Amino acid sequence: MARAGDAIPPITLEVAGREVAVSRPDKVFFPASGATKLDLINYYRAVEGPIMAALGGRPTMMQRFPDGVGGKSFFQKRVPAGAPPWLQTTEVSTPNGTVSTALVVADLAHLVWAVQVGCLGFHPWPYRADRPEITDELRIDLDPSPGVSFDQVREAALETRALLSEWGIASFAKTSGSKGLHVYVALEPRWDSYDVRRAAVSVARALEQRRPDLITAQWWKEERGTRVFVDFNQNAPHKTAFGTWCVRPRVSGQVSCPITWDEVTTVDPESLTLASVPGRVTDTGDPWAAMTADPQAIDDAVARWHRDLAAGILDAPWPPVYPKQPHEPPRVNPSRARVTDEPG
Repeated sequence: MARAGDAIPPITLEVAGREVAVSRPDKVFFPASGATKLDLINYYRAVEGPIMAALGGRPTMMQRFPDGVGGKSFFQKRVPAGAPPWLQTTEVSTPNGTVSTALVVADLAHLVWAVQVGCLGFHPWPYRADRPEITDELRIDLDPSPGVSFDQVREAALETRALLSEWGIASFAKTSGSKGLHVYVALEPRWDSYDVRRAAVSVARALEQRRPDLITAQWWKEERGTRVFVDFNQNAPHKTAFGTWCVRPRVSGQVSCPITWDEVTTVDPESLTLASVPGRVTDTGDPWAAMTADPQAIDDAVARWHRDLAAGILDAPWPPVYPKQPHEPPRVNPSRARVTDEPG
């Protein structure tokens, strides 16, 4: 007979035709709700169809919290030693060329295995493991600067949808699981990550021109003001983003959840948790069900970047971890550059 304080014995689950051993299924991962490792696994089982449509076949970086939310955490691109032999992996590289063997979300068993080793954050690449040269998602990250309200983020999302629609591009929205909103576009398989980033820069610039009071494309924080930043560099090569339908490592387990455009004006992101989202999917289905069936073209958005360059407008700045890129402006804060340029 087990005594108080004894560890609950491991269980074995059959998931996607595989057996996955789960140790300490009662381990609390989310202290605010008391949700356990098994609760998180059951959440992913409940949203299997939608999450596999979003993440299936993608290399994915893991964010591991061995002791649950509130404990120590680390990002892990490499699949750790001791992984089961059926686990699918692929090679990914960093901007400086470092190669890692990353998890591929081949089926739901791969997600369950990752939860078993304490993964509370899935960060997929915007391509499929079997065609890494093709980026098939444009990811518009609407990031609120300090002082920006969520109502402003809502408004920025609707402006993004309107702009893309005028450009003939269908888009879809989701909560970030935190303070922002994301707008995604499924792409025809014709562009690499450099072109997709160029399209994102064009979107950011056009949104800033359209609503300079609300939206900024300025990379340097000192230039953003109290506006919503369109983070175009989320589309830079090798960049990951927090996974659609995935549970954030927050104390209440908020989900980065697809929503309809009608819901953008009313949604409470804090209420979309691992406890509430499965019932929502049962009742209303997947708001992104039509997205991958109708991939979009971004020829004009890419061409706008090239027209800007021909007109003397340099590329937008890249993150500091990337090698210096062609046509990139100096990587220095504008205020610091002004001081440096002053005559001595």
